[in-house]
Amino acid sequence: MSQSDDVHTVAPEMAISFFKEIMPFNSLDDVTLSRIATHCRVDFYPKGTRLLTAGETDITHLYLIQRGGVKAFIEDDQGEISLKDFRGEGAYVGALGIIRGTPANLNIETVEDTFCFLLPREIFLELVEGTPAFAQFYLKSFSEKIVNTAYNELRHHKVSQRSGDDLYLFSVRVGDLVKTLRKIPGDASIQDAAAFMVEFKVGSLLIHDPDDDDNIVGIVTDKDLRGKVVAAGLGYDQPVETIMSGPVQSVLSQSLCFDVLLKMMETGIHHLAVERSERVIGVVTSHDIMLLQGHSPYYLFKEIRGQQKISGLYDLAQKIPEVIRGLINEGAKAGNITQMIAILNDHILERMLTLLEAELGPPPVPYCWLLMGSEGRREQTFKTDQDNAILYADPQSEEEKQAAETYFAAFAKKAIDHLVNCGYPLCPGEIMAINPKWCQPLSVWKGYFTKWINSPDPTELLHASIFFDFRSGFGDGTLARQLRRHLNAESRKQDIFLFHLARQCMSTRIPLSFFKNFIVNKDGEHKNHLNIKQKGLTPFVNFARVLSLKHTISETNTLARLKALHDGDFIDHRLWAAATDAYELQMQQRLIHQLAQIEEGVLPDNHIDPAQLSDLERRMLKEAFTVVEKLYSVLDRMYPTA
Repeated sequence: MSQSDDVHTVAPEMAISFFKEIMPFNSLDDVTLSRIATHCRVDFYPKGTRLLTAGETDITHLYLIQRGGVKAFIEDDQGEISLKDFRGEGAYVGALGIIRGTPANLNIETVEDTFCFLLPREIFLELVEGTPAFAQFYLKSFSEKIVNTAYNELRHHKVSQRSGDDLYLFSVRVGDLVKTLRKIPGDASIQDAAAFMVEFKVGSLLIHDPDDDDNIVGIVTDKDLRGKVVAAGLGYDQPVETIMSGPVQSVLSQSLCFDVLLKMMETGIHHLAVERSERVIGVVTSHDIMLLQGHSPYYLFKEIRGQQKISGLYDLAQKIPEVIRGLINEGAKAGNITQMIAILNDHILERMLTLLEAELGPPPVPYCWLLMGSEGRREQTFKTDQDNAILYADPQSEEEKQAAETYFAAFAKKAIDHLVNCGYPLCPGEIMAINPKWCQPLSVWKGYFTKWINSPDPTELLHASIFFDFRSGFGDGTLARQLRRHLNAESRKQDIFLFHLARQCMSTRIPLSFFKNFIVNKDGEHKNHLNIKQKGLTPFVNFARVLSLKHTISETNTLARLKALHDGDFIDHRLWAAATDAYELQMQQRLIHQLAQIEEGVLPDNHIDPAQLSDLERRMLKEAFTVVEKLYSVLDRMYPTA
């Protein structure tokens, strides 16, 4: 079935109301909306209906999903299905084929009962041709699909496929996992709540205000019943609100399951309410997310959190690449992958230092384990070198000073050894907590930054720049925040410091010749290879760092810094979008290159061979490098040499 035989007219007011809620129709004026609404129709498609068939269906209408959802997929000659994406409420189907004048390029099939508004092809083309902003929305969407095609080539050509890698974290919206809303008033008894959970075979219940069914005030889980009722001997006749947790953390129904998984891992909360149109429609649990996957990051997360011996963390850290390969195969972008690597690495560190504290006893003064460089930016790839330090509160006496130096020296030595056993290599430059220079009280750390900023020596700054990306990895985060405030205050006062950082940033040559060919190593171990970290990624990292220090932005992650600079109107939208896409594409190249090396039993590095890339990959990489010229021009105007 390519299109329903029973297409129904719809009240124009209903169509206009729908158009005003979705992009890019919400940018059209009321007169235009009223006109196109008269041409609009609505149709119902039961679950499993084939709307379009790739290479066959002539697309006569733009499909706009009002309710329900569809999947987009292709089939090869052997009938093997490759899932491209899911599209839900507010999404469109058929625009590319209409604009190009070609048959459908994907199979489209409903995954649940679905209602679609149908806009005739001729009306849609009039809008595209006569409204530049309207056309720009679709052109941007199509360009993103080209980028996705490049990512697909990277995954399929560079990473071997394995059975069981059929994952959906980046295609399924969390609202699709929610079935029925189960809730109970707060004045109901604990026994009634338990009986309700047994009857409907659920592990949690939302609690609402007795006087307002829509006002969700808390949540009760089976863990609460065990810990707060049975173990504590609480009476079953007590109101359930006495054991609930509140307020309830929530996520939007359109959130990707991956983003929800990240929130669960960052907060340690296993049950989240799901909202749609400002109303709670149900609950999603960590179990729901784990059912989507084979090598679930959450399984590894739980193993790390539950480990009781430091030595038990060694093998768990080695499992991270397998988790990441699953994310790459599913279609994760570099920003998603580095977030997940950072979270898992952070939990390894947190669990290891917690157990180490228990072994050595409590520290004599509060402290913070600092992460710097790529760790500080949450941009680790596969086993980045250690870059860490210890920042502790200023001792109040000579005795406390001696105790702190003795304790943290022993603590750092054991911690660094354990991290090496987990697979995190030593820093060749000895920027680690085991180096006494980088294990100091707050006042000394403030002195370091004051010297770097107020008396900037270009050579010393080159080595010190790694410290400007610090963040708290474990311990008392207020110490790191105090140091960050000191850094921001000092950097605001010294423009000459930022001048030197900016000029150093621009000293990295763009790896393209006059004729836009790649500049590679001419000899040595990595002959005809390109160091994508040093030549490609570092200019973006440095650019974001300089401008963030200038505008006292405390973010350390490069993508987050670029977003904050854009949101603060410090860089324009086009530069932000271009820099973000270019940075992510290169990081994707780096990650997949390293994963392929790991699978071949080779130590991962940053040296890629342009000759091994596809034509599309080479073109996308060259375009990414040209963005560096735009970044340099911004810095050159801001910090001219004359």
